[in-house]
Amino acid sequence: MVQLQGKVKSFFNNRWLVFVASMWVQSCSGIGYLFGSISPVIKSTMGYTQRQVALLGVAKDLGDAIGFIGGSLCEVLPIWVVLLIGVFQNFVGYGLVWLSISHTIPTLPLWLLCICIFVGTNGETYFNTGALVSCVQNFPKSRGPVVGILKGFAGLSGAILTQVFAVINAPNQASLIFMVAVGPSIVITALMFIVRPVGGHKQVRPSDSSSFLFIYSVCLILAAYLLGVLLLQDLVNLSESLVTILTSLLIILIILPIIIPILLAFFSEPISQMEESLLLESRKQESSKSDQDGNEAIFSEVEEEKTSEIDLLSGTERQKRMAHLQAKLFQAAADGAVRVKGRKGPRRGEDFTLMQALVKADFWLMFLSLVLASGSGLTIIDNLGQMCQSLGYDNTHIFVSMISIWNFLGRVGGGYFSEVIVRNYAYPRPVAMAVVQVIMAIGLFFYAMGWPGEIYVVSVLIGLGYGAHWAIVPAAVSELFGLKSFGALYNFLTMASPAGSLIFSGVIASGIYDYEAKLQNSLREQNMGPLFKIPLGDEEALTCYGTICYSITAAILSGLCIIAVVLSLIVVHRTKRVYTQLYGKSCI
Repeated sequence: MVQLQGKVKSFFNNRWLVFVASMWVQSCSGIGYLFGSISPVIKSTMGYTQRQVALLGVAKDLGDAIGFIGGSLCEVLPIWVVLLIGVFQNFVGYGLVWLSISHTIPTLPLWLLCICIFVGTNGETYFNTGALVSCVQNFPKSRGPVVGILKGFAGLSGAILTQVFAVINAPNQASLIFMVAVGPSIVITALMFIVRPVGGHKQVRPSDSSSFLFIYSVCLILAAYLLGVLLLQDLVNLSESLVTILTSLLIILIILPIIIPILLAFFSEPISQMEESLLLESRKQESSKSDQDGNEAIFSEVEEEKTSEIDLLSGTERQKRMAHLQAKLFQAAADGAVRVKGRKGPRRGEDFTLMQALVKADFWLMFLSLVLASGSGLTIIDNLGQMCQSLGYDNTHIFVSMISIWNFLGRVGGGYFSEVIVRNYAYPRPVAMAVVQVIMAIGLFFYAMGWPGEIYVVSVLIGLGYGAHWAIVPAAVSELFGLKSFGALYNFLTMASPAGSLIFSGVIASGIYDYEAKLQNSLREQNMGPLFKIPLGDEEALTCYGTICYSITAAILSGLCIIAVVLSLIVVHRTKRVYTQLYGKSCI
């Protein structure tokens, strides 16, 4: 009985249970990805124009990006409190939207509805931050895979929630808003005491690589299964019972990784003495490396403190003076009487606060690279429906689902391959950013040239590249600027995508689209002649057709991605030494 209690306690304190629970949290926290499904209901019910719906979209983007409070609270409050605040925001925000749409309460004005959507979507930032902070602290040596998988499930959550909604058999589409308000709140409330730091750095096992391999396999199967189900539902009229079976299999796939903590807690042997000795040896090596770094700092300080008189002395006397000065500096540093030069603030690889990071060039280079590349990706995602329409495709939701699934695969793959780069070669993780930005530039250039199948190519490559950014960047920032303020650092970086999209989509893409639409409308009127002119509605008159609608935008965005590549490579050059110190060897 005592042994069983010990196993149960070990199960609830297992870092893999926290990781799996965080995956479940992320599976229902991508609320912003469902806006494309709920906005038509809001538009028709409230009688809004497209411009008014666009304002709701801006409120959604801002709510999804501004997560400073959640990131800061993770430093001073337990994670469950942060998650609970997110639950409250999600429930109240989208709950009020549903009550207004269903006319249960008096209809809310547009400005108040924008606030409700902002508050509801902002709850998502608390879910993401709580899950990421917990798991990055529990898996400090596997940040790439952990961030990639968690961000991947967040990107896939829209498709998961849509599939779950399909079996509810709701009377109308407005019920989807009710599910958005209630569903994530129930799931995350049930898991909020599990998702937390549990000292995972002490739970390293040789089987960890096999565990990650199993989860990667589940992720690939899940993506392929979801894509197959979406295509099947689009091509064939499925019965309700078959949809229920398919959704049940989906839920089983999501739950399947729980096998790992169960096996580790109940069916595996405790860590052997040999494994413990290996772990102790690795910790000693890390300690000796930090001591060596401290010694190097002292030696550099000796060079600064020596006077010009010492250089004039003979070799033997000079060595004695230098040794004496070095001993004094060691003693003074140990007593705290002197501060070693270069230690006025943390060095890269140590713990930074957000304010300390904001004065570092590397942080701003990464942020600007994100603005250009990730902002370009979000612009394509936001305009994908219009792009499909301009090319004559009716089933635009197929491409929306496709880019969502490739977004998921990009996040999972970006985390995996960037981890290979730093583990096997000790090369800076931002080099993976440069690679995926080249991929995005190629996809955008392909669309700009109007080559055959351009919408398929741009959906796959932009989905991959955009998703990979959100696996690579958080892991790189945690390595360069530490884990202590990771929540605040991560939430500052999330503002990069909407900041870029606000300019690229709101000014460049929409401006070029409207210009081409007006140009086409005027040409139609000229070709029809004055006797055959038929007045067109405002929507038809401002609709653009053909590749030209977005080809110039795609060309501009492709150039911006190339600039982002240059910025990422500058970060790579500046951080080579840091990664060599962090991971021990280098191929350069």
